Amino acid sequence: MSEHLEGVVGGVDTHKDEHVAAVLSASGRLLGTATFKTTQAGYAGLHAWMAGFGEVLAVGVEGCGSYGLGLCRELVAAGLTVHEVCRPNRQLRRRRGKSDAVDAESAARAALAGVGLCVPKSADGPVEVMRALRLTRRSAIKARDTATNQIHALIVTAPEGIRQQLTGRPIAKVVHAILEGDFVDLAPGYSVAMLSLARRWEQLDHEAGELAAELERVVAATAPDGLLDQQGVGPDVAAALMITVGDNPQRLRSEASFAALCGVSPLDASSGKQQRHRLNRGGNRDANMALWRIVLVRLRWDQTTRDYVDRRVTEGKTRREAMRCLKRYVARDIYRILVSSVARHPEIGV
Repeated sequence: MSEHLEGVVGGVDTHKDEHVAAVLSASGRLLGTATFKTTQAGYAGLHAWMAGFGEVLAVGVEGCGSYGLGLCRELVAAGLTVHEVCRPNRQLRRRRGKSDAVDAESAARAALAGVGLCVPKSADGPVEVMRALRLTRRSAIKARDTATNQIHALIVTAPEGIRQQLTGRPIAKVVHAILEGDFVDLAPGYSVAMLSLARRWEQLDHEAGELAAELERVVAATAPDGLLDQQGVGPDVAAALMITVGDNPQRLRSEASFAALCGVSPLDASSGKQQRHRLNRGGNRDANMALWRIVLVRLRWDQTTRDYVDRRVTEGKTRREAMRCLKRYVARDIYRILVSSVARHPEIGV
């Protein structure tokens, strides 16, 4: 019972319908495991159950950005320190097996040891709105591209007169011609298929445009001062970078951590007499792509950027390595804007 008077550390393995929690003493002894429903009452019950073992010093939660988001909000609102933990080590899983209770215990041990922890995104502001808009727009664009490929495939096998009429035209004009035309040479079922795809493409294109306009409005109302003034930073790029940081940018400790989060920090690849760094293929790939787009724009329009790449190539670096260096510099500037500037959060309908 003396252990119960000390501080305890919790761990949670999150799922869609149930969360499995574990509690460790300050000395690392497993005190218990339990399962709770993913409801408001379940979250409160989980908190009360952990608090019954003693003062809760910290809680490690898997999947804070998905199944564990509701629980994280509840625990943070209750004043607890919540850490997002990585999934358990695969070597440990092979030795000990895999179960929800074991995963919850591993999360608690990671929080107790302070290994592989990060502050979860709060996901309670306009940046979360950007994430939803950007996700939906990308799915609409992907579906529109699928419809485009199917329309072109049907045109290839259409009768010669219709194929010559539609081949080589922009897809928007092809869709307009299909919707306005009267293709009497086609079999009834074939014409119905083409009309269906054309209507689908038009609807998806309209949806993508509406979502892009709404995303631009939210970004313009929320972006920190100076972010959209950076060369190469448009609404979509700004949204990708702000989504990476989240609604609580103070969770990032330094600009080096932001660079690592974006996958642009150099990784040491030295061995023996060879001393070098290699490209980082980890991190958030959306943020990495956003920085890459900024670099591409500056390589096209900024002479200083082109001179820098030429100089680094002359020094022996590859062009990809020189662009990695440029992305690192851009990440430093973007971080200062995201963290130092006071973001404006007017009412945007959230």
